[in-house]
Amino acid sequence: MVQTYVEVLCREIGLVDLQGGQDRKHDLLQTVFLGGGTPSLLSPAQLAQILAAIERHIGISPNAEISMEIDPGTFDLEQLEAYAATGVNRVSMGVQAWQDELLQLCGRSHNVVDIERSIEIIRQSAVTNWSLDLISGLPQQTMEMWRESLARSIQANPSHISVYDLIVEAQTPFAKQYQPDCLPLPSDETTAQMYREARIALTAVGYQHYEISNYALADADSPLMTCRHNQVYWRNDAYYAFGMGAASYIEGTRFTRPRYTQDYFDWVAAGAIYPKEVLRTVERFLEALMLGLRTAEGLQISRLINEFGMDLWLEAQGRLKKYCPHWVLMEGEHLRLTDPEGFLYSNTVLADLFEIDQD
Repeated sequence: MVQTYVEVLCREIGLVDLQGGQDRKHDLLQTVFLGGGTPSLLSPAQLAQILAAIERHIGISPNAEISMEIDPGTFDLEQLEAYAATGVNRVSMGVQAWQDELLQLCGRSHNVVDIERSIEIIRQSAVTNWSLDLISGLPQQTMEMWRESLARSIQANPSHISVYDLIVEAQTPFAKQYQPDCLPLPSDETTAQMYREARIALTAVGYQHYEISNYALADADSPLMTCRHNQVYWRNDAYYAFGMGAASYIEGTRFTRPRYTQDYFDWVAAGAIYPKEVLRTVERFLEALMLGLRTAEGLQISRLINEFGMDLWLEAQGRLKKYCPHWVLMEGEHLRLTDPEGFLYSNTVLADLFEIDQD
């Protein structure tokens, strides 16, 4: 089944001109991200097949960041070296927690021993740029557990750490087994304090908090090890996407693929005709704010005005002023959220912005 999916995926990639018009001239891709599900279940040959299709139909820059999501316990050294040989130069590992009981409650298939072994494999491999993911606000997670997870993640010394707050999404395996009465979540106050403590612990040892959920290692002898691919989203730049449920964003138009296997296979077999959702100016403006405010850098006000017009900016400015200076900073040409409080309460700020009339 995996090989069948790879072949259908490569066929879709071959139809790439349908996304941007038959006469579109493609720029070489500067980043490629293999994610969603567990890409490390792919064989090196299957991964090479996918990357070859991308190279053939679009083109990949020689200096591109090629990232791959991996789960602890799903790869060995030979496999990781083979991935690196195909071009993968960055991996992102979903550790989530450093306590077996929490991993079991979350339905994760790995344990702490798997995490430790996988980190050692990465250290032995040719991949030197790697990220580690943690989740706060897990059922029955205590502050002591969270501090331990932070400390052990720091000890692992990845070049990048992502810290996400648990979101119970409908239809996911975790949502189906989650029982609020039996598996209480930490309070909002506790998860907020977890966020603050992550920032304190990580920045104290040299990680830069460059985005609401992301930290990159930086020192005088090396560049900031940010995820270049994710920055494409946060800048609201164009991007291709392929596979079930994937969404592209090209020339102000979003393309979304079917989410279920057979529907996706049938859609590709029929020629992969992309349903188009052309975003209106106000929608693109709100997306630019939502994404740009996730970053420590924030947004350039003059760019917002030039791209979307003064009227939209003035309405947004009026709504943002009430949050200055505790959650929002407007300094000269720059607009950004404060760290950590503005990031913590970003949903409140964004909800206010999304009240802007979209009719």
